[in-house]
Amino acid sequence: MGERTVLMIGTRKGLWLGTSDEERREWQVTGPHFAMEEVYSCLVDARTPQGRPPRLLAGASSSWLGPAVRWSDDLGETWQETPGGGVRFAEDAGASVERVWQLTPGSEPGVVFAGTEPGAVWRSTDGGETFALEQALWDHPHRAEWGAGFGGQAFHTILPHPSDPASVTVTISTGGVYQTSDGGGSWAPRNQGIRADFLPEDQRFPAFGQCVHKVARHPARPERLFAQNHGGVYRSDDHGASWVDIGAGLPSDFGFPMVVHPHEPDTIFVFPLDGGEGRFPPHGRARVWRSRDAGGSWQELGDGLPDTFWVAVMRDAMCTDDHERAGVYFGGRNGSVWGSADDGESWREVVSGLPDVMTVRAAALPG
Repeated sequence: MGERTVLMIGTRKGLWLGTSDEERREWQVTGPHFAMEEVYSCLVDARTPQGRPPRLLAGASSSWLGPAVRWSDDLGETWQETPGGGVRFAEDAGASVERVWQLTPGSEPGVVFAGTEPGAVWRSTDGGETFALEQALWDHPHRAEWGAGFGGQAFHTILPHPSDPASVTVTISTGGVYQTSDGGGSWAPRNQGIRADFLPEDQRFPAFGQCVHKVARHPARPERLFAQNHGGVYRSDDHGASWVDIGAGLPSDFGFPMVVHPHEPDTIFVFPLDGGEGRFPPHGRARVWRSRDAGGSWQELGDGLPDTFWVAVMRDAMCTDDHERAGVYFGGRNGSVWGSADDGESWREVVSGLPDVMTVRAAALPG
């Protein structure tokens, strides 16, 4: 029996789960889980004992009860909620968590990171069942100057170093890239070379304050980072110490997702949008763009994708799975989800008619 595939789809009105075989041509989609709750983050955590399914985690937010991290060890048949929702400030912090924007596995067993709105990062050591605030980042002197992007202020990217647990890179809109090398004891901005077009001309390369949308990397080459900003696509070859523009050849340098191929460290995928004003793909045509040389050149991928697609794909609504022939997926704000089982060469619609898609995560499962 071949491998199976699981697909988590978080929307503004609940979570849907898709399952397929290794071919990934036909999908069975169930939901909603947590109906009428906003699901901005999902995680398929495969760090489970051999023979057991991965742990699924979802950051859901209720208008009445607030945010909660929920988890399932049986592929969504049953769910448990972390105590008190799992991510909460102390009563005297003067802040309350509005959304959980990010759930990311750490480089150590059982470690899971969460990124929230307002901008804070949290760490779990028990697989996402309880969380503790990264206090030094919350107390950072820059925090008073971090603004809020159009969608809110959130740490939406968390990249633990694959072999150095003391090193973590995070990004916030609007604040930019920050990094710790001492296990969270201190955090430094890492934004040199990133342009902030919304600032006056003589202030457009600040030490911090950029509106980064997403940063990604491959674990086999952790010093190389790729960023999609609010105007600008960038690469860093020195772990964020400096950045170079790699947007030449794209129809637009505005977009939200940045995705790295699971097996090819120099292959990346983006979904360009027609500037901050339009927030839909150029000419309303859904197209994924791929680079196989770390941003040196770009190829348009659209076989099977619609030519009428007047919506955005958000920062976490695009991902890959980890099959040998990688699958690529994205979800639109029109409730449709599209998948490719051949590195983006051809596409099929997985599901349509869902609420506004905010996050998509996929993984291969043992047969």
